[in-house]
Amino acid sequence: MKLTANQTQTRTLTDLYRALAHGHAVTITHLKPGETEPTVRTVEIHELRTASLKVTKKRITGGGIRIIAMCRLRGERREFHLSGLISYTVHRMGYVLTMPENTTYEAPEPQPADDARALFLYELARDQDDADYRPRVKLTAADTRLAA
Repeated sequence: MKLTANQTQTRTLTDLYRALAHGHAVTITHLKPGETEPTVRTVEIHELRTASLKVTKKRITGGGIRIIAMCRLRGERREFHLSGLISYTVHRMGYVLTMPENTTYEAPEPQPADDARALFLYELARDQDDADYRPRVKLTAADTRLAA
């Protein structure tokens, strides 16, 4: 068992990446935010990911490194923060659980070929960021206020 307090974060990440590369299970002791009792889990690491930062006027929150793994106790996908990791043990036993596939993708409807307006709305609906965009005023070719 290796205590994360006795080594650098780089060494901890190196060991976890090595376990990921070789497909070895890892038993971790971690502390959830806001709790006082640590939890022990045997996990199969599938990804190490950096978390995004949330910047507000008063402080910066978030960030850090997340461990995306399959928990052998629950049999489902879990995320653990590296900052909450107290200790870990890398085992030689291989993975037995399979990571579930992403199910958020939905195939779009077939592209309309006969109507220009339907094609325009189809293209807007494909891009979720712009799906709600509608021009505030009707644009005409004679209007030069918007010319670059």
